[in-house]
Amino acid sequence: MAHYPDPAALAAASSATSLLTPGQRQAPLLDAGQLVTQLAMAGLTSPVVLDCRARLDDGDAGERMWRQGHLPGAVHVDMDRDLSASVREDGVGGRHPLPSYDVVAGLFRRLGITPEHQVVVYDDMGGQMAAARLWWMLAWAGHPDVRVLDGGIQAWQAVGGELKPAPSAPVSLDTSDWQPNFDDSLLVTAEEVAAGQAVLLDARGEARFRGEQEPVDRVAGHIPGALCRPTTSNLEANGRFKDRMSLVRELRKTLPDESDVVAYCGSGISACQNILAFAIAGLPLPRLYAGSWSDWISDPKRPVATGE
Repeated sequence: MAHYPDPAALAAASSATSLLTPGQRQAPLLDAGQLVTQLAMAGLTSPVVLDCRARLDDGDAGERMWRQGHLPGAVHVDMDRDLSASVREDGVGGRHPLPSYDVVAGLFRRLGITPEHQVVVYDDMGGQMAAARLWWMLAWAGHPDVRVLDGGIQAWQAVGGELKPAPSAPVSLDTSDWQPNFDDSLLVTAEEVAAGQAVLLDARGEARFRGEQEPVDRVAGHIPGALCRPTTSNLEANGRFKDRMSLVRELRKTLPDESDVVAYCGSGISACQNILAFAIAGLPLPRLYAGSWSDWISDPKRPVATGE
């Protein structure tokens, strides 16, 4: 059960002693200036940097943007091919189903990820597409130190960080032998959602939530009883996350106290950005309904709500 702390108490707390659980003590964001320094310091083990840029309407956009220019040493991770399993014909699992343990573990080993090395993930949409998804998947796998680059590639460029084009020949990566320990307590099933025991937090925009428009899925609306928290609500105008205190105040205003929270969106991608906002605020993390709305509507017997 989530207990939302008083903002005054948070103001007195240092970032080194956040209210996250012991296994989540590392701050989830990394400032672009800090990353410039980390990558420039000789003798310091560089983090694994992963480019997660993606577009829902263009499956090749992420790799294309990476090829045009990316952070030095960054490896492209594809939202559709790496962070999602194949879509089933019946729609069960949604548009971006979570891959199996073996597939995810194999991906992380190919990327050279180990628990001893910090991982930095970024995109160009405030974590929505799809840095927060990879942040969440690494947390699900038990990695202790994953950071999202606050403000993404735009923040990197704003501090003078250079971009590198893709090399002409493929670069071989140092692989690892990491054996992730997946924590499925971070997930909920459609059956658990239907039981109605948790507060549902929908990350989609308000028009999609109300059912006034639906550009992606075949049915418009939302899961009955859900609350709307668009991912853009977590960001400043410059694409960086709001400060910790502001997020605490807004989340306390949105959610009942002592709430068990489940995050969902259209397909389990942008919902992870809402979960990330809880982590920044130092609050207990919502569980993820990975299949989200696109899984929910795969069963025509499940109820659908429209309006507020």
